[in-house]
Amino acid sequence: MSANRFAAMMALVALAGCAKPEAAPAALQIADASPAAKLTACAGKDGWSDAAPPAHVFANVYDVGSCGITVLLIASDAGHILIDGATSEAAPGILANIRALGLDPVDVRILINSHEHLDHAGGLAALKAATGARMIARAEAKPGLETGLAGAGDPQAGVNEPFPGVVVDQIVTDGETIRLGPIALTAHATPGHTPGSTSWTWQSCDGDTCRAMAYVDSLTAISADEYRFTDHPDYVAAFRDTLDRIDGFDCEILITPHPGASNLRERMAGKAPLVDPTGCRTYAQAARVRLDARLAKEKNQ
Repeated sequence: MSANRFAAMMALVALAGCAKPEAAPAALQIADASPAAKLTACAGKDGWSDAAPPAHVFANVYDVGSCGITVLLIASDAGHILIDGATSEAAPGILANIRALGLDPVDVRILINSHEHLDHAGGLAALKAATGARMIARAEAKPGLETGLAGAGDPQAGVNEPFPGVVVDQIVTDGETIRLGPIALTAHATPGHTPGSTSWTWQSCDGDTCRAMAYVDSLTAISADEYRFTDHPDYVAAFRDTLDRIDGFDCEILITPHPGASNLRERMAGKAPLVDPTGCRTYAQAARVRLDARLAKEKNQ
């Protein structure tokens, strides 16, 4: 054997000895999901259970919900997190949308939610059964989620139809961060629409471009006919504190449980700016005006 050939062989052996025992996991492959297609499919439809295709929001974030309700999938190689579940009737479509992205629903490891009402929590029990995911929620939302009924402190108690209850596996507290692989979401107590209302913030990156994402719960001051916000000053004070907190969120891409509340679908489709650092502030300010109007109306009745 020549000296040159022997040297080459020894070099290969040395490289092999330095090789990593396992290759890094392949990047997650997700099928195209056109926001424009979702906008077109939902033209003239905004029902909570109206079927709609999945749509890409930004980076690893996808809307897999119905025409009228946002259901957010945050994807990673370590598994996925799903925010909200729409209605029980919409659950099969949500699962179909996850599969349409080329993903397996059993890789959804965590379920979280915005608030404990039929239109956002009705599908969670079915989604939990199909995926085996853990349900994580704030303590204030747990009774409503598990019974499927709005609690006595909810302004809308007695208004909404009951929904299938979902077992809460883990309690998250205000300001706590939940993690799944590279995903890190921070929970924010934002009571007002319901006592258990929860908003979520995190960062998602597309290559070197990272954005501050905010899934901010509904902020409407609506209630049963007999409920008066003015009779519950502590609740109103908590509601106002919520609006002040949201006003200060680090928020480049605002996402809301009802897409129309933030012009979400049009923004996703490029018909309006998706990125708006003032989005949360604008959303909170509009809610403050509505709350003040509601209180003034009650005062004059």
